[in-house]
Amino acid sequence: MTAPLPLVLASTSVFRRELLQRLQIPFDVAAPAVDESPLPGEAPARTAERLAQAKARAVASDHPGSLIIGSDQVAHLGETRFGKPLVRERAVEQLRAMRGRVVVFHTALCLYNSVTGRSRLQGIPTEVRFRELTDAEIERYVDKERPFHCAGSAKSEGLGISLLEYMRGDDPNALIGLPLIALCTMLRAEGYELP
Repeated sequence: MTAPLPLVLASTSVFRRELLQRLQIPFDVAAPAVDESPLPGEAPARTAERLAQAKARAVASDHPGSLIIGSDQVAHLGETRFGKPLVRERAVEQLRAMRGRVVVFHTALCLYNSVTGRSRLQGIPTEVRFRELTDAEIERYVDKERPFHCAGSAKSEGLGISLLEYMRGDDPNALIGLPLIALCTMLRAEGYELP
């Protein structure tokens, strides 16, 4: 059997890099230059899937002969989207809007083979119900964890777990930003031996 293609993570996310390290396989990291704005009328799940594929393809020319991982996540409540808040005030506002409600975090994964041009694409939704949070709980959480670079303003892998009533989905890693179960399936199909 020939050696699998080199692996590249098309992401600047520390969270995705830490998740991928769990698989104990070597990989490089590249920053994709992709406009993450949704297209007019585009459904949240479709946005995530389009952007995951765009991120993987964006770094392909710099990484010929590689398998490239792209991922994107869109948190939404109906058609209302919750992106990365970036600032405290926006994080508090998002959490107030989500309290007592079920928010879908749609995480899309693309594995792009830059040799064949083939993409493997999958969307993994996770339903998250937030507790009926008080304003004081929200503000304490935001000040302690500072979740300014997380879609939906909550880190389930950290203190944010205390904000939730439940999470429902096929892969708990998807909520953090990289669906490892689906990725393992895709990598095996491309010749990786895991474990």
